[in-house]
Amino acid sequence: MPKLKKSWLYAGLGAIGMIASAAGVGYGWLLQSLPPLDGDIPLASLAAPASIDTDAHGIPKITAGSRVDAARILGYVAARDRLFQMDLMRRKNAGRLAEIFGDMAVNSDVQARTYGFNQKAKQILPRLPPLHRQYLQAYAEGVNGYLAQNPTLPFEFKVLDYAPEPWQAEDSLLVVFGMFENLTAWVEEGERMLSVMEHTLPADAVAFLTPDTDRFTDQLMNRTKSLRPAQPVPVNVMQTLLAGRMGGFSRLADASRGETLAGSNAWAVSGSKTADGRAILANDMHLGISVPNIWYRVELNYPDVRAAGLNLPGTPFLIAGSNQHVAWGMTNLAGDFLDLVKLEINPDDAGQYRVGDRWQPFDQRQEVIKIKGGASKAVAVRETVWGPVALKPLQGQPVAIHWVALDPDAVNVDILELEQSQTLSQSLAIANRAGGPQLNVLLADEKGHIAWTVTGKIPKRFGGDGSVSLSWADGKTGWQGYVDPAALPRIIDPPEGFLVTANERRFAADFPYVIGHQFVNGYRAYRINQKLKQAARHNEWSLFNLQQDTESEFYGYYQQLALQILTPEVLAQKPELTGLRDYLLSWNGRADTASLGFPVLIEFRKQLIDAVFTPFLSACKQADKDFVYAWNYADTPLQSLLDAKPAALLPDTGLHQNWNRFILMQLEKSAAKVMARNPGAAWPELTWGRQNIVGHAHPFSKALPLLSAALDMPHQPVAGCGGYCVRVTGPDFGASERLVVSPGHFEDGILHMPGGQSGHPLSDYYSDQQAFWVTGLPLAFAGGKPEHKLVLSPQAADESAQNRVNNHAIR
Repeated sequence: MPKLKKSWLYAGLGAIGMIASAAGVGYGWLLQSLPPLDGDIPLASLAAPASIDTDAHGIPKITAGSRVDAARILGYVAARDRLFQMDLMRRKNAGRLAEIFGDMAVNSDVQARTYGFNQKAKQILPRLPPLHRQYLQAYAEGVNGYLAQNPTLPFEFKVLDYAPEPWQAEDSLLVVFGMFENLTAWVEEGERMLSVMEHTLPADAVAFLTPDTDRFTDQLMNRTKSLRPAQPVPVNVMQTLLAGRMGGFSRLADASRGETLAGSNAWAVSGSKTADGRAILANDMHLGISVPNIWYRVELNYPDVRAAGLNLPGTPFLIAGSNQHVAWGMTNLAGDFLDLVKLEINPDDAGQYRVGDRWQPFDQRQEVIKIKGGASKAVAVRETVWGPVALKPLQGQPVAIHWVALDPDAVNVDILELEQSQTLSQSLAIANRAGGPQLNVLLADEKGHIAWTVTGKIPKRFGGDGSVSLSWADGKTGWQGYVDPAALPRIIDPPEGFLVTANERRFAADFPYVIGHQFVNGYRAYRINQKLKQAARHNEWSLFNLQQDTESEFYGYYQQLALQILTPEVLAQKPELTGLRDYLLSWNGRADTASLGFPVLIEFRKQLIDAVFTPFLSACKQADKDFVYAWNYADTPLQSLLDAKPAALLPDTGLHQNWNRFILMQLEKSAAKVMARNPGAAWPELTWGRQNIVGHAHPFSKALPLLSAALDMPHQPVAGCGGYCVRVTGPDFGASERLVVSPGHFEDGILHMPGGQSGHPLSDYYSDQQAFWVTGLPLAFAGGKPEHKLVLSPQAADESAQNRVNNHAIR
C-alpha cells in the first residue's frame, strides 16, 4: 500500500474510531486487532509441525504434513484475514443476517429460510465421504483455533456489537450454497417471465422474442439447430399485439441483466499452440465485486502436492488453480437447474395439494428469525414433495421450488479432489461426479493436453423442458434423477489446439438433455476464438493480454444504425446533432477509458430494447405486475425488427412517421441521458472512462457512509465493459480475478485480483492488488519471497495457545 494511502487510512480510521468510541472502537484497538504474521503458535488438533509463509502481498504458503492439516491451517489463515466476510456469508445463507443488521436484512433471511439452506447443510454433511467430512471438520478446527487465540476481533464485530460463533463443519456447506444461489437461482425469474409470456402472448410472438441464439453463437456452433432458434418477424401476430396494447405501462423491457449475469471467461491452449509444448489455462471469473474480494489467494504444500490458486473463504478447497500436473478453471454453465412446480390446491382445503390421485397436506416448517432491536419474526414455510413453496406466487397460483441445490443427495464437495489429481482423466472424472454449482470446467495438463467438460448435477427432465412452470401432479412431468457422470459431455485435445468457454450456448438441439434456455450472448466466446486463431503460438503473456481485450464488435451494429439515421437531411434539420454524429464516428471500436462514443452506444441499445419491445408486452404486465422482459438474446429479435422496419409494427405512429424517425428519437433520448449524467461536459470530454468507474465497496459503506472513504477502494476509471467485451468490468461487477498458468510452470504464471488478501483496513494487504487489477498489470501466480513466517506446532485442544505467541510482527 502506498505510504500516502496508508497514512490517510490511518487518519480516517482514527477519526472513525473517535466517532464510534461509544461502541468501543478506537484507533489503538484497530491496531491491536491486526493479526500476528510471525511467531511460534500451537494449534489445537494439528497432527504435525507446519508453517505459514506470507509474501509481500499477504499471500500465504501453507506447508503441512497432510491434507487434513493443510485444511486445518487454511481455516486458521482464512479466519486471520477474512473472518468477518466468512461469518457474513454463513449468516446470509443460514438466514441470520437480521440478528446483526436488524430489519433491513429480514427479507434476505426469509428467502434463505424458505430455501432451508440451514437445514440442508446439516442433512448433507453426514452423506459426504468420511475423508471429505474430515477436511471440513479440520477447516472448522482451524477457524476456531484462530478465534481461541485472538480475542481481539476485526472491527466489524465491534461496530455491530456481536462475537462470531464457533465455526461448524456444515458452515462450509452454507458458503457453497451461496455460490449455488449466485450462479443458478437467477433462472427462477426467467421461468416466471416465460410462463407469463406463454400464458398471454401468441406462440409465434413468444418464439420470436425468446430465441436462444445470436449471430456470434451461430458462427461458433456452425449454425446447428438450437432448442429455440431465431424466427422471422411474425408481422401479423405482432401487429395484433400492438393494436391491443394498453396505456400506462413503461419500461417493460430490461437490457441490463446480460451485463451483470454471473459468468466468466476461460480458455486453454494445448502444446500444439506453444513453443515448448506446454498447455496453458486462462480463467477470469465475473462476479459482483466488493471489499474484500470474494476470492482468497493461497498455496498449499503437503506430501506429493503443491497447489496454488483461488480459495473461497469459508471452504477448504481451491475453486481455480493448478498443481504440478493439472490446472483447472471454471465458468458459469448458465443453464437451468431449477423448476417452479405449479401446485394444484384442493378447492375444499387450502392446506392440501394434489399428488397423483390424492390430496396431500403441506408439511409445515417453522422458522424464527431473530431481529436486532426488535421482536423475532416467525415464518411458516410450506413444504411439498417437490420442494418449498416459493414466497411469491406465479400468476396468482402457488409454486414449489424444485432445485438441484435443495437435493441433499445432489450436493457434495468432490471438487476439492482436483488439487490432488495427477492426470487429465482423473480430473475429468472428479469434475463430472462433483455436486457443486453447475459449471464449465477447463483443464490443462503437464503433458500439453487440454479438455472441457461440465460439473454439477444435470437433471433428466421428462414431460417438459423446464422453460415454463407446469404441474407435476399427474406424474407425467418431472425429473428422473440426474445425468450419469459418464454421460456428461467432454472435449479433449480438439484439432484447433484450444478450447474456449464464456457462458455461451454449447449445446445443439440434438443434445439428449436440456441444459438451459438462455445462455449468454456469444460475442465474448467468438472474440476469444478469433484471437486464439490469429496467432500460431501462445504463451502466458499473450493469454493475459487477451483477458484484457476491450474490442466490442457487438456494439458495432448500434454504431452503424445510429450513423445511418444521422443523414445529411437530418443534420440539416437538426444541426445540433452534428456533434453527436462526430462523437459516434470517433468510437475506436473498443471499451478503453479514452474511448469516445461508447457511452451513447450502450445507452442507445438499452433505449431501443425498452422502446421497441414495451408496446408488445402490455398484456404480460397486466397479467403479472412484476413482469419484465429480460432476455439474454434480446438483440436477435431487436435487430430483426430494426433491419426489416415493418411499417405495421412501428411502435408509435402517433409520434413517429416512420422507423427512421422513431430510431432517431431513441438516439436523441440516449444522448440526452448521457449528457444529463455529465452536466456541462462537451462531447470530446465524454470518454468511456468518465462513465465506467469502479466503486468496490465494503458492506458497511451504504449503511454508514462516513466509513466509505476509509473502507472502499478508490473510485477510478477502468477499461472494459459489462458482458460484451472480453475484459468484463463495471462499477461493482467484473473479472473477480485473472489467472494464467501452466502446470509445472508456476514461475511463469500470472494471477491478480481486485482489493487484497486482508479484510483489515489497516493491513498492508487490504488494497495492494487493486492497482494491478485496475491497470492490468501482472502479479506472480504463486506466492513470492516470504516476508513473514508463522510456525505452528501440535497442541492439545484444551491448552491455551495465546500465551505462547511470540515475535509478533504486526503490519
